[in-house]
Amino acid sequence: MAWLPPSFAWGNFSVLAVGVWAIAQRDSIDAVLMFLMGMIVTVLTDIIHFGIYYPRNSLTPDWGWDVFRFSAGMAILSLLLKPVSCFFVYQMYRERGGDYNVNFGFPSVSRNRDTYQSIDQQDESSSPANPFNQAQDSKPGARTY
Repeated sequence: MAWLPPSFAWGNFSVLAVGVWAIAQRDSIDAVLMFLMGMIVTVLTDIIHFGIYYPRNSLTPDWGWDVFRFSAGMAILSLLLKPVSCFFVYQMYRERGGDYNVNFGFPSVSRNRDTYQSIDQQDESSSPANPFNQAQDSKPGARTY
């Protein structure tokens, strides 16, 4: 990386280390979520680094034109592949049991009560009203001990 500052390398290698941790810890949802958030942050910082540090003039840099072109091409390719990687990391997060649903709409409260059983209305077949099977109008019989 002939033209990018060390902060570019530190940010990307840190996310790479978190990614190795996320793959090694197969039961950790937090590691995958941290890797996903790190990938999203590095997409934004890579765009900022390119905007600030890309040479503005067409003169050949001091270190050589070929080295610059290769380094710029690999950095841009890395940036282009990061959204695809974020998609696959999100799928891995969902497979491990993560339930963060992305909602781009307005926040709304909706209560779906179809799956709940009301306590006001009891099902006649599952719980009888008279558990001892006695008639309501009859008097209790004589007990024999």
